[in-house]
Amino acid sequence: MLLIPEVLAEELQLSLPNVQNALNLYTEGATVPFIARYRKEQTGEMNEIVLRNLFDRFEYLTELEERKTTIIESIKQQGKLTNELQQRIAACLQKNELEDLYLPFKPKRRTRATVAREKGLEPLAEIIGSYNQPRSHGEMPTFPGLQQLAEQYISIEKGVTTTQEALQGASDILAESVAEKAELRSALRSYILNNASVSSVVKPDYPEGTTKFEMYRTYSAALRDIPPHNMLALRRGEAEEILTLSIDFDHDYILQYLESREIHSSEAEIVRYYKVMLKDAFERLMKFTLIGEVRLEKKLAADEASIRNFGENLRHLLLASPAGMKPVLGIDPGFRTGCKVAALDATGKFLEYRAVFPHNSKYEREEAAKTLRTMLAKHRISLIAIGNGTASRETDEFVSEVLRELEGEKPTKVVVSEAGASVYSASEVAAEEFPDLDVTVRGAISIARRLQDPLAELVKIDPKSIGVGQYQHDVDQKLLKKKLEETVESCVNYVGVDVNTASKELLKAVAGITETVAKNIVEFRNQHGAFTSRKDLLNVPKFGAKTFEQAAGFMRIRGGKTPLDNSAVHPERYGLVQQMADDIGIALEELIGASEKAKAIELKRYISPEVGLPTLRDIIAELEKPGRDPREEFRYAEFQSGISEITHLQSGMVLEGVVTNVTNFGAFVDIGVHQDGLVHISQMANRYITSPLEVVKVGQIVKVRVVEVNVGLKRISLSMKAEQQSSKQGTSVQSNVPLKGQKNVSAESMSDQLALLKEKFAKA
Repeated sequence: MLLIPEVLAEELQLSLPNVQNALNLYTEGATVPFIARYRKEQTGEMNEIVLRNLFDRFEYLTELEERKTTIIESIKQQGKLTNELQQRIAACLQKNELEDLYLPFKPKRRTRATVAREKGLEPLAEIIGSYNQPRSHGEMPTFPGLQQLAEQYISIEKGVTTTQEALQGASDILAESVAEKAELRSALRSYILNNASVSSVVKPDYPEGTTKFEMYRTYSAALRDIPPHNMLALRRGEAEEILTLSIDFDHDYILQYLESREIHSSEAEIVRYYKVMLKDAFERLMKFTLIGEVRLEKKLAADEASIRNFGENLRHLLLASPAGMKPVLGIDPGFRTGCKVAALDATGKFLEYRAVFPHNSKYEREEAAKTLRTMLAKHRISLIAIGNGTASRETDEFVSEVLRELEGEKPTKVVVSEAGASVYSASEVAAEEFPDLDVTVRGAISIARRLQDPLAELVKIDPKSIGVGQYQHDVDQKLLKKKLEETVESCVNYVGVDVNTASKELLKAVAGITETVAKNIVEFRNQHGAFTSRKDLLNVPKFGAKTFEQAAGFMRIRGGKTPLDNSAVHPERYGLVQQMADDIGIALEELIGASEKAKAIELKRYISPEVGLPTLRDIIAELEKPGRDPREEFRYAEFQSGISEITHLQSGMVLEGVVTNVTNFGAFVDIGVHQDGLVHISQMANRYITSPLEVVKVGQIVKVRVVEVNVGLKRISLSMKAEQQSSKQGTSVQSNVPLKGQKNVSAESMSDQLALLKEKFAKA
């Protein structure tokens, strides 16, 4: 069988000792964030991406080896296992390759070949096969003809009444044998993948303009090159019984290939017989299963691309810059039902809730302004978070009016994405946090907390509800769940958590912490007060030594007994840091934050079998800036004043916006008009790019130019490319010439074909 570490090292171009060390840590229960951060010497500084790829492939090959054992045992029981077959099975690196080898031996339903064997026709098939050989030196016996060969197999008792029936039965046996040849299936599968086209038509029941799949009414693309989002859209249309989807390829080429591989005789009658048999083998036994396998392979590839894109978007959203733990007013905008306003203190604690109605009458608007001014003063509000849903821009303008009337330092006003806020409001998590509050109040609180610390709040929401995915309901749900959980875990551990303020949902994303342990931490904290030392965590029920090893470095205790507890230095290295301080003759507290003193430490003095330069460099970085937040500095988009409706937009306007979603074909940008605009991939840069993620990320603030507006269909086409002309706002930008290999895409085409995807699919 496979030597898995050796295979992984070769496939991933990694050092074998490092691979073995990483696998040992993984199988012993170490988490990816822990290995990546605190075991760099053992893995050769593999990052999280490399480690996850390594472990995913390890799991795949482990499952493959288990399947091999089952298959070998099955074939052995049938008495058909040869040394050659066993070696071929042992060498397999892919599951479909393994299943191809197993196919001839796999228990199957009763087939035409089975019936033929029951009629005693297998010897006839073998005899015919013996004549399918090239003549050489007169060694081949004279061919008597198929009819003569078949006559002796006529048996009324067995149900073979004619020579034609006998020959057909033999053909069925030969066809099944051909259809089960692993090398043929592999070659044909590869041919279809690389040479077929995929096409679709809308069913006659749906006249033009009546379906969300209009761009696929008469669609065709090379299967090899079809973009993932197109593949997923086609499959959805097929599932909804709106589209007819087909995989098209050159059947004649395939038949010619089979004939070249399987026909060896020059005997005309044998050649004719084999040609008919091979066509039957492909059309009846191979074609549909191969198409199914190819479709599945392309679907899995599309799933992986979509999931990878979702993961990247989620990562950028979770790592969005926090405005900071300051008193904040969260506003969930609304027209008829009013605006829900919640005040929170600098710790995120809920203080007060009021409902105001600034969009109805003049009197109610004045009363709403009074209420807002009172709450701002009462709670000394520093931040105002306004949800970006219905009535967002109108509420934004209302708040601006209130702020203009204030004297002195004014709160910072930010429009915040409220995607998933309603899901959180109605969740068990929200009910547990605020059992006595209405769902509308919980929504305003969530919006406020997102501004204070996006990561801490967004971990409470199912990632699929946050609005940054693409066809997330169509992809493999198991793979999607795994990817999103890994992304949340990676982000939480990258930032670290304050163990004295973190919610259960945030704590359970820490490396090594289960949901039960997270709950126990919160309960212990509520009963005994704030933790003063990382070591105190060992008193929490079920928080054992192994959990402490994995989690402690990612948990922060501010103002604790030792300042190292508020850093990413792992407790296992506290003694080493103390030695560094002693060696330069200062107290530990003096070393922390003393950048020049930390840089002056001679690291080579402290290298040991357990600690190398990578860990030492990380320690020094922490000593220089203890407790630092690795996220970017807080920035927010400022929407253009007076531009609040799609009807206010004109071609050529240059506006500021925030990226809300990134797909395979472009990015969607909120420019403050209730409808996100689409920047197609061809309009993102003055150079050729293969992925929008090369240029933008979710949450990024960008400058865009309005290319086209379709008010009726609520479509906005935007560009981030430069253009030699003055905008409506007077912004002058440089001319853009497409690079070699980059196609010009008209505004009309981009709007008609790609903005439609936003409207119909992107948020599905």
